[in-house]
Amino acid sequence: MDTTLEQPLINRVAGSGLVTIDLEELYPAGEIVPFDLKGYLFMEMILKEKDFREALKAHDWSIYTGKNLAVFCSADAIIPMWAYMLVASFAAPFAGDIALTTPEQFVETAFLKKIAAMDISVYEGKRIVVKGCSDKPVPPSAYLEMTRRLQPVARSIMFGEPCSTVPVYKKAVV
Repeated sequence: MDTTLEQPLINRVAGSGLVTIDLEELYPAGEIVPFDLKGYLFMEMILKEKDFREALKAHDWSIYTGKNLAVFCSADAIIPMWAYMLVASFAAPFAGDIALTTPEQFVETAFLKKIAAMDISVYEGKRIVVKGCSDKPVPPSAYLEMTRRLQPVARSIMFGEPCSTVPVYKKAVV
């Protein structure tokens, strides 16, 4: 008689003590909207402070409510630092997030900001699996930065799924 069928199934992954981090959960919520400073430049070259301030005051900032604002300049012009600060001061009460980046790079910037803000101490001494599969695109820089942040505290770091992982880092036993 075969006794293997009589023994209960044991989920060894659940009992392994692995902690899974799903980077997809850090994907920015909301629409990413471009804010190009090119349209505010005189002859697409010069930013005139008075004109710029007036244009920003007249702009309907409420259209960015709950949206992510990607601020950039598509013209080859020198933009003074205070110009970005002014845009942020007007947009901040409305926008969900603001970054100095193109809309295409906004996702990467958002990931890196969220990873930088994470409390990594909760992973002290843990065996971590950084999930590999996702429905939304996770930039490679997010995996790199997560590993960099976790390495000082984690017992081990793996990539993939708990049932099939690739070892990335293991703390040396002293």
